[in-house]
Amino acid sequence: MSHRHLLSALAAIALAAGASVPAAAQAAPAVSLTSEVKVVRQVTENGTTREVMEEPAKVLPGDRLLFATRYNNSGSQPATDFVVVNPLPAAVKLARVDGFDVSVDGGKTFGALAALKVARSDGTTRAAELGDVTHVRWRVASIAPGASGNVSYFAEVR
Repeated sequence: MSHRHLLSALAAIALAAGASVPAAAQAAPAVSLTSEVKVVRQVTENGTTREVMEEPAKVLPGDRLLFATRYNNSGSQPATDFVVVNPLPAAVKLARVDGFDVSVDGGKTFGALAALKVARSDGTTRAAELGDVTHVRWRVASIAPGASGNVSYFAEVR
């Protein structure tokens, strides 16, 4: 995938993350979602190295990205059993699993990565790996009126 197409795909994912909210969450119309993508870079100044988050003006294979989705309940009632599902762009692979379920079959089923299997062409299966993940899912038990929070995952450009 070219650099220009990857940036277009990243922008589309950042804008569409809220479109993947399952029906259970859609029953709470007062909850809004906003998404962003940042490149995580190592910067060394005066002998000290630190991470900085930048807009993804240019990304290269191996770059680390942070995909974040912020939720906000602007309603007067709590939103319960709220679910956020984000697809991973094909140009990236999940960097680590941290507090969320994953899917390796296009979002049809979810679970812990260690429990998932991927079909091989010979009909056998193998353990799923980070590079097999197609979607990530968070479950938020309750979002109080006026409350907000965020969910995020790290990925690496392939």
